Amino acid sequence: METIDTLVVGAGQAGIAVSRHLTEHRVPHLILEKDRIAEAWRSGRWDDLVTNGPVWHDRFPDLEFEGDAPDAFVGKDRVVAYLEQYAKQHQAPIRTGVEVLGASRTEGEAGFLVETSKEPVRAQRIVAATGAFQHPVIPGIVPDDAGCTQMHSYAYRNPRTLAPGSILVVGSGSSGAQIADELNRAGRRVFLSVGPHDRPPRRYRGRDFVWWLGVLGLWDLAAMEPGTEHVTIAVSGAYGGQTMDFRRLAQEGVNLVGMTRAYSDGVMHFADDLQTNMANGDASYLGMLQAADRYVHRMGLDLPEEPDAHVMLPDPSCLSDPILTLDLGAEEVSTIIWATGYRRDYDWMKFDAFDGDGAPIHQRGISTEPDVYFLGLPWQSRRGSTFLWGVWHDAKFVADQIAIRRAYELYRP
Repeated sequence: METIDTLVVGAGQAGIAVSRHLTEHRVPHLILEKDRIAEAWRSGRWDDLVTNGPVWHDRFPDLEFEGDAPDAFVGKDRVVAYLEQYAKQHQAPIRTGVEVLGASRTEGEAGFLVETSKEPVRAQRIVAATGAFQHPVIPGIVPDDAGCTQMHSYAYRNPRTLAPGSILVVGSGSSGAQIADELNRAGRRVFLSVGPHDRPPRRYRGRDFVWWLGVLGLWDLAAMEPGTEHVTIAVSGAYGGQTMDFRRLAQEGVNLVGMTRAYSDGVMHFADDLQTNMANGDASYLGMLQAADRYVHRMGLDLPEEPDAHVMLPDPSCLSDPILTLDLGAEEVSTIIWATGYRRDYDWMKFDAFDGDGAPIHQRGISTEPDVYFLGLPWQSRRGSTFLWGVWHDAKFVADQIAIRRAYELYRP
């Protein structure tokens, strides 16, 4: 039976990042990946997806995106190539095509017995680097026999793959908003269900919003504000990067509706909350502009004023006369795309490291269960934890803690 000090499960950005730091600490480790390196970027993204942040920012600190302009928003294939390059550069010990089926503590001794689709492995410690975006979630609102195709945004590829007819996109985060925009530009009739969201400016006063979040200290927020757990972020790097303005989408032909509530007899029912959700999104947008203006004044920066950024487009008619029901048959809706997030899956970990909802109990990725670690979790240590640069720093912290623990274990008086 193969024995290793640290077993890392998952060869996405989190697994590759922690491998780099474990190698620096000379910790023997192995990465098992059931598919391919960065598989989520390969098969869990639509064809024309680009990163939401420019490559000068959304990268590992010790490797640039070679050949790309610093302010470019690159496609998914470029991200895959980047992660493969990073893994090769640091000689990450990745073994692909091996699925971890279960892990349990060994009786009477330290460590874990890990069952895989190949041979079992003994490991002193385990790093679950699978993140929290593991299984797409489609709410059980519309029955399978409703007469239209239902898919998660995970399975969407491009407008050409969808059946003729109108399309309902449910979810106004980055994925839902960008997919609705893409479908509308392709000439499809689109309905977009808009829930609570923040929508930062893509650029303001000559700086990208990721820069503003950095200088304002907002990337390093340690926790979400109470009550904002279900508020998504509507931002886009598509078409050169643009502020995701729902008023603009409405002007261009997208039909905006409120949150999707129910379905009955071929009819979708929406909450009468579109105006409220839009107003709260506007407030987050204007709040960012105001915070940026205060920072410029306080620091004496020579950044050009941008008064037009504070001016909103006219309200679309859907705000004053909201669509509360949608007859799928009458409106010829052939496809519903659910951009409604993911659920975590740690069922393979057979020990007590989770709360009643199945969420890891941890402090910055350090589990309450000895020798168990997590990576790639939203808000693991800060707001930026799910970004390339954020997971890199979380991985460093986890690897440092593993090295410290090994030093204690290896001590002999």
